Parts: sequence; C-alpha cells; structure tokens
Amino acid sequence: MTGFAGLATCVHCGFCLQSCPTYVATGDEADSPRGRIVLMRGLATGELTLEDVHVQHHLDRCLGCRACEPVCPSGVSYGPALEAARAMIGERRPSPLLVRVILHVITRPSLRGLLFGLARVARPIAGALAGWSRLGFAAGMLAGSRVRGIDRSRDRGIEGSGDRGVDGRQAGGAGIDPAIPRSRDPSRPAACVFLGCVQRELFGHVNRAAARTLRVNGYTLHEVSPQGCCGALHAHAGQLETARALARANVRAFAAFPETLVAATAAGCGAMLREYGSLLADDPLAEDAARFAARVRDVTELLAEVGPEPGAPLPLRVAYDAPCHLVHAQRVADAPLAVLQAIPALVIAPHAESDACCGSAGLYSLVQRALARDILDRKLDALAAVSPDMVVTGNPGCAMQLSAGLRATGRATPVAHPVELLDASYARAGRYAEDAVDSRGP
Repeated sequence: MTGFAGLATCVHCGFCLQSCPTYVATGDEADSPRGRIVLMRGLATGELTLEDVHVQHHLDRCLGCRACEPVCPSGVSYGPALEAARAMIGERRPSPLLVRVILHVITRPSLRGLLFGLARVARPIAGALAGWSRLGFAAGMLAGSRVRGIDRSRDRGIEGSGDRGVDGRQAGGAGIDPAIPRSRDPSRPAACVFLGCVQRELFGHVNRAAARTLRVNGYTLHEVSPQGCCGALHAHAGQLETARALARANVRAFAAFPETLVAATAAGCGAMLREYGSLLADDPLAEDAARFAARVRDVTELLAEVGPEPGAPLPLRVAYDAPCHLVHAQRVADAPLAVLQAIPALVIAPHAESDACCGSAGLYSLVQRALARDILDRKLDALAAVSPDMVVTGNPGCAMQLSAGLRATGRATPVAHPVELLDASYARAGRYAEDAVDSRGP
C-alpha cells in the first residue's frame, strides 16, 4: 500500500526509541516508532487486522510528532504511514465524538466563526478558571490564545487590542493591515500569509504581526481570499479525503499568485502545506499542488533569510520551545532562533526539553489526556528550571498547551510567537509610528 511504502527501509535498529515521547513516558515497545512500524507492517501484509484492539490502542497513542524521523539512519518516512494506518482504522471505527465535532466545525467558516467568536468573548475570564480538570485545562488553553505582557509602549492602541481586526471590528485574524506600506524593497520577493483556521480565529494577532514584520523587512505582501483550513488535523485523524478536499481548495486559491512565497505562521499548517504534493499525488491538481508546496516557508525562515532588520531592545529572558512540526517535520531549527537573536537585549534561556513534544499534537491532548499530561509534565519541569519571563513557540496548539500547563501549575508565564516579539521590538523602535498606528489597533 502506498502510504506504508516509507516503512520499507526500517531495520529496527532502535535509534528512534529515546526520541519518542510516548516510549519515554511508558517504556512500552509497542508505544515506540519501532513497535508501531511492526504493527503497521502487519496491517499492510494482512498479518494483523483492524479489529485488533491492541493495534488501535498503540496507534491511537502516537503523537505524530515525527521526532523519530530526523534520528533515523535509514530514512524511514513514518508520518505518512501513520496517517494511512489511521485512515484504515477510521473506516472501521469512527473517531471520538469530540474530534468529529471539532473537525466538522473548523471546515465550515460560518459555524467556525460563530463558535470561535463566542470563545473570544469568554477568553478574558478563561484564565481565572484554569486548572488540571478537563474544563480547567480547556479554559487555560483558551486563555493562552491571547498574549499579554509584551511592552509595546511606542505603539499606542496595541496593548489589549489583540481581538480586533484591521477595521476595528471583533475578528479572529483578518488579513493584512492596509495601513502599512506594501513593501520597502521592490526587489524583495512577494509573499502571502497563510491565515489558517484556529490561527485565524484565535491567533489573528500573530498573523498581523507576521504581516507587519515581513513588510518592515522589505517583502511585498498579497492577500489571498478565499483560503481555508490546511487539513492537518483531518489528516492526523485519518480523514484523508477531507484533507485532500481542503488542500485542493487552497491550491486553487493561491494559484492567483503563482510566483509568491507562502508564509506559514503555524508550524502544523506549514508542515501540512509542504506535503500537498504527496497528499494530492494522484489528483488532477498534482502538479499545481507540488508547485504550491515548494513555495511554502515558515514566516521565521523568510525573516531570517533577510536579516531581519533590528528593532528596539526587549530586556526579556525567554525560553524557545520548538514545535514538532517545525523542527522535525519541516527541519526548520535555526530560523526562529535567528529571529529572536536579532532582538537587542533579549536573552534566550536553553532548556532540556526544547525539541521534545509538549503533548498537544493537534487534538491529542483532548483524547489522550493522561499520556499527554505525562509528556507535558516533563516540559513544564524543564521550563521551571530556567525560569523564563516568557515562553516562545511557533504553533497555536503548542502555545495553548504550554499556557494551560503553566497556568495549572500556578505560573502564568506568557507564551508568544517569535514574530510577536520582533513586532514588539519594531513597535518600540517606532518602525510603525508613521504608517500603522491608530486608535483602532492592528
């Protein structure tokens, strides 16, 4: 079967074991990449059946973080095989109800807008309800979708306005602020910001910060509309046909600007967008999908490629936490650090779990709560050891997971995206003073 072809090179050497968060947490070989590869090969050959609850249990417990891939000396392509296996399981056994509801909502813009709008209304009080209970953790995740505490004193009207769209109305993450000049360097490549779904609705401030910082660094920006969900959560849940439908829609939408780079502000989205070529390999849009995938970059890659331009000092001690789908799936490790290192007075405090999974993994922490908690606890202990003023990560699920865990332990340490800090540095330096600052906020 096509999805399992990438497993053929596995020689069961065991290099992957200590890179796997679930194996480290449980010590069970069946919860390791090597053990799961045995299960998936059994499915492919017919030696194991989908009715085997042992197979389902251990494949369900995989985070899909892909930390096993970079350390594999044989080049095993684990991620696509996991998605293929989950698609097979999904044909026989439906996903948990909560997963199905969330995936249904995020693919329907009107319903998504309504429910996330209600979430934004509740967000200001969510932090007070944070804790380790199911409701408390969900409240902590919601509270973590809005960052406070970054001093942008030169940028009036910014602090506390993260829920507003470019026209001042309540919005989740409208497009690009037209008040900022389209480019400061006509020779710089053009780019489009991929807005996403959760990112657009709850982390719109990150998309807008990305747009502002890219423009300061000379990029010409174009807005692509309509664009929608990338399909990552659907693919991870085994709903590959829905993921393909979403991919086709985005490939068609971005065809309006065939020469532009695509800036992803969410690591999970970026990894999925870069895999559109393989996801749609047998589709009539296969060539267009491959060309689109080749244009995708994480926003920090685009910024690091040109510098980035310096801003004002931010005297903060930050801990950078690498999203799995950025460092493992996309193999982007240095660019976020380069963005942070460009900010004067900012101190990066390395911690022992910086490239390990936080336990979020899309919807994983909602359906595998106990194991996700074990994995998150290691991360929280590592962060506590370095006592940062702020935690920095480049994926919405990671930001919400880390924020909820920090709040539940009594440490409401802010969590931000790297571009938010660069944006704050530019604001304090007055880089937006003439162009973008008004009473409505960004």
